[in-house]
Amino acid sequence: MGAMSRTLVAFHAHPDDEALLTAGTMAKAAAEGHRVVLVLATNGGAGLADDDLRRIGLGQLRLAEAARSAAALGVVRVEWLGYADSGSGPEPEPDLPDVTRFCRAPVEEAAERLAAILRTERADVLLSYDAAGGYGHRDHRRVHEVGARAARIAGTPRVLEATVPRDTIARAVRLAARVYRFPEEFDPTSFERAFTARRDITHRIDVRRHVEAKRSAMRAHASQATGGGASAPGAGVQTGDRTLAVFLRIPRPLYDLVFGREWYRDPSGPFRGGVRRDVFEGLP
Repeated sequence: MGAMSRTLVAFHAHPDDEALLTAGTMAKAAAEGHRVVLVLATNGGAGLADDDLRRIGLGQLRLAEAARSAAALGVVRVEWLGYADSGSGPEPEPDLPDVTRFCRAPVEEAAERLAAILRTERADVLLSYDAAGGYGHRDHRRVHEVGARAARIAGTPRVLEATVPRDTIARAVRLAARVYRFPEEFDPTSFERAFTARRDITHRIDVRRHVEAKRSAMRAHASQATGGGASAPGAGVQTGDRTLAVFLRIPRPLYDLVFGREWYRDPSGPFRGGVRRDVFEGLP
């Protein structure tokens, strides 16, 4: 008899976040026969992109890109919780008449929406974000709050906070700087203050066999490889969202080195035996 099939739900703030943080893990789980579901809090409509893309409706375009990304990863279901992108500027975007900005959504309301999916899917693992929201985007911080609450409501056995060791991502940015000139408003030192200390990492997932799927997921988000102007100084990967295009320009051998592993923090860890190498390890 083969290994037990599990269900992995990846909860992300915006379309393209899954490609950057958890795509390899999702592709690996799908390739191993597990059910993989992608849940997006927002449609990414406040993302930075060319004006032509904005005129045709950036949010719907980005949801379509997320569907293509999901297909490349083997995801079987994609859901949008129905909230609007809060934006990455100094203040949240103004309210919309018919859609709530995610950062203003009541945590309990949003958590109930996510918990309904977790219950239906009988999720074994929920991928979420750390309390700082990685690099600090307001929607990412809300993902952490909503994800943690939804898992409690639904009784999901494990929540893993998708992250990156600070020193690793800072090194990746330095390597990227060798082949690409970052915009003046981009603050590479912001990555040295973001994400999670290496000592707090509980899961390190080898995704090198699935790196082509990860690249395909990144390519699917073509709108976020366009210009679109600058965001707030120090906003990290939201600076024009052009960092995605930078990563795709990295030569394949170097790309495999930089993106061949993904990291998580389990709030209940660390574990006896050290860092785990499978998101389902230790589940009953």
